[in-house]
Amino acid sequence: MSTENATIPTHERSPLVEMFAIAAPTIATMATYTVMQFFDGLMVSRIDPPSPVYIAAQGNGGMVSWIPISFSVGLLGVINTFVAQYFGRGEPRKGADYGWVGLWLSLILWLLLLPVVFVIPAVCGGFLGHEGQLLEYEVSYAQICLVGAVFTMIARGIAQFFFGLHKAKIPLIAASVAVTVNIAANWVLIFGHFGAPALGIKGAAIGTIIGGFCEMFVLMLVFLSPAYNDKFGTRSEWKPKLRPILDIVKLGWPAGAMITNEMICWGYLMTGLLPLAGKAAGEATGDLSGESGEIHNAVGWIALRFMHVAFMPAVGMSIALTAIIGRCMGMGRPDLAAKRTWLGLYLTVGYMGTCGLLMVIFRERAVGLFIDEGTDPEIASRMIAIGGWVMVIASVFQVFDALGMAMTGSLRGAGDTVWPGVVSVVASWLFLVLGGHLMIEYYPKLGSLGPWSAAAGYIIFVGGALFVRFLGGKWRTMKVIRHEDVPSLTQTGPDEDLTASPDALSGVTPGSP
Repeated sequence: MSTENATIPTHERSPLVEMFAIAAPTIATMATYTVMQFFDGLMVSRIDPPSPVYIAAQGNGGMVSWIPISFSVGLLGVINTFVAQYFGRGEPRKGADYGWVGLWLSLILWLLLLPVVFVIPAVCGGFLGHEGQLLEYEVSYAQICLVGAVFTMIARGIAQFFFGLHKAKIPLIAASVAVTVNIAANWVLIFGHFGAPALGIKGAAIGTIIGGFCEMFVLMLVFLSPAYNDKFGTRSEWKPKLRPILDIVKLGWPAGAMITNEMICWGYLMTGLLPLAGKAAGEATGDLSGESGEIHNAVGWIALRFMHVAFMPAVGMSIALTAIIGRCMGMGRPDLAAKRTWLGLYLTVGYMGTCGLLMVIFRERAVGLFIDEGTDPEIASRMIAIGGWVMVIASVFQVFDALGMAMTGSLRGAGDTVWPGVVSVVASWLFLVLGGHLMIEYYPKLGSLGPWSAAAGYIIFVGGALFVRFLGGKWRTMKVIRHEDVPSLTQTGPDEDLTASPDALSGVTPGSP
């Protein structure tokens, strides 16, 4: 028997230990992105003169630049599914084709997105109605980030190849390098250290691009290394191939559409509805200082930084579940896939539920961390009061967010992408957009707490809907790899160790040359 079709050996190993062995590096990778976002926001909040406009502009600009590239992130996420299912069938070499799809599609999509750079001022100034310093800063940040987005897009695509092989330590190393470089570059470029000009918000955007380039460079270095070329033919498979591209587009477009639509709706919530709600609250309470919209906008981004502490590791578990469930399905073991899904769900709910509790306990202290000491005391007090209530609302939906993350990863690993996408699209417009506007219209005194309550309703609904979909079991009969005629691997026990690699992977470690 060839090494490609070797039987996976059976080991006595705790499923919990196995889950952590696979998921921990992926979770840690997502945690590094949280660290990057956290420090980006913290650094720009220290720009002189102290003002909430900086963190609001950085958050708005980041969201505006992220929305156009989010389709590629969702689309290329199913590379994980294909690589994992071939891995489960004992044919990991066939995953190299899909790794290259991550690069080629990223380049194509980035070129198609470049004209959006010229539309950003109209979106922020015309559609969202922003003006003054907020408009100036957020536009420059978004334009710089979008021009350099090609590095992030390629990195995210290639990372899915490693996730599918259960080699998540490699994306972790790349992301750690990116975070370290990004923080250092921000420190130099935002504040003007070592003789560099103090670029402020623009420096933060350039630092993000530099970090993204470093992440892509590390991933490509390993992907094209002699060890990976010997085992998977990663160098010889560089030419674009129609079948793998069509496979990714066919399975991935619903996921891409889902995340793009969700980012559009969340982006509108953060950049449009929150400032609008703040102004409505000011008019309803007689506070016509003109600062309410900006303050509610900034507070929303501060609260979101802490939500990411809970959310991004859950995204890591979701990616890990896609790889684990994909491999189980490739082995023809939906029963094992179900067991791993439940285990992943318990871990994710436990973690995010704990984070929700901490959000309530430390809410005022957490919000105050992002408020510079030189900020006007009255403004600082209002920001802490509003932010504290936003954190309470966020704590309510943490468990349901965990439910949605776990179910999304599991269903995607089995190839179920259309139904979750439709549910997310419909619910996001009903809850985030329509619900947000209705809360502002009928409960203006709540300010941004109204749209945040609508957002909580969205997360609760989607989490419940995806859970019902999983329980329905249709995912058990779905087929992703239809054009192959190779039998699944032979299994000798009901709970095989998924971290045990076949011979085709022997000697291939994150430290291999």
